[in-house]
Amino acid sequence: MTRSRRVPPAPLPQREGVDPVRVRLPGDGAWATVREHLTQRLSADAAVIAEMFEQGRIVAADGRPVAPDAPYVPGMFVWFHRDLPTEVPVPFAIEIVHRDDHLVVADKPHFLATVPRGSHVTETALARLRRDLGLPALGAAHRLDRLTAGLVLFTVRPEERGAYQSLFADRRVRKEYEAIAPHDPGLALPRTVRSRIVKERGVLAAYETDGEPNAVTRVELAEHRRADGLGRYRLTPTTGQTHQLRVHMNALGVPLLGDPLYPVVTGPVPPDDFRRPLQLLARTLEFTDPITRTEHRFRSTRTLDAWSSYPRWAGQ
Repeated sequence: MTRSRRVPPAPLPQREGVDPVRVRLPGDGAWATVREHLTQRLSADAAVIAEMFEQGRIVAADGRPVAPDAPYVPGMFVWFHRDLPTEVPVPFAIEIVHRDDHLVVADKPHFLATVPRGSHVTETALARLRRDLGLPALGAAHRLDRLTAGLVLFTVRPEERGAYQSLFADRRVRKEYEAIAPHDPGLALPRTVRSRIVKERGVLAAYETDGEPNAVTRVELAEHRRADGLGRYRLTPTTGQTHQLRVHMNALGVPLLGDPLYPVVTGPVPPDDFRRPLQLLARTLEFTDPITRTEHRFRSTRTLDAWSSYPRWAGQ
């Protein structure tokens, strides 16, 4: 059996809390040079890639720049930093709920992505925490949608990250969410919603379809107000499909306030528009620590604006 090649440590430091891009050259291919392969693989303008080589921005495992005419070597690793996009700062703080030698539990605000992806790179919870806490090896054990606020678990030691990720993969974390949506007196609650949810790549909204259920959510009404017709709901998922809570609440006829995808996909919102955040909050996390065996229960202290002050949330 062929043993997989060990991944060398990154020879480039982080920039603004963001790791350099690592590329491993495939074991087979007809490329004559490293530059030729990267131009094709990254779907980039050949002149852009050529400039990166000329500036010494693409380096090998020893940290030395790869020459523009360096021959293609199967299995070789190279690193480089992408140009960071211009981002509008998310004007809300991340609160630290818990920190020890193994974990950082953060209370993420609305509009802040969990990890770098797409146009959200430095303005992400992971990049911010790496910079603010001085923890360059910090990693995310799971993710929350950018529009969802609440608790996110990060790991301090890279070698322990897999153990914490397994908690979520094996459904050994009890998660409870809070949501604000219209109150329907005819909707019988509590109930457990089971359905099959599909999220296609490149399509913004997920949807329910026939087939074996892969998404399960317990929905309870915590309280409601007759004055504005709103309900505060307690949502307890036992699975983690993309947009699961939003899809299930929409299917019940009570879509979450501030949701730009359900029931209707609305037009793009300017990046500096932080009004009317999605009224969904990851309120609690409970689990047994796989490293220390400690029983953890963490709770967000955030409030959902549409419940505490609907006129303020709605901009009235």
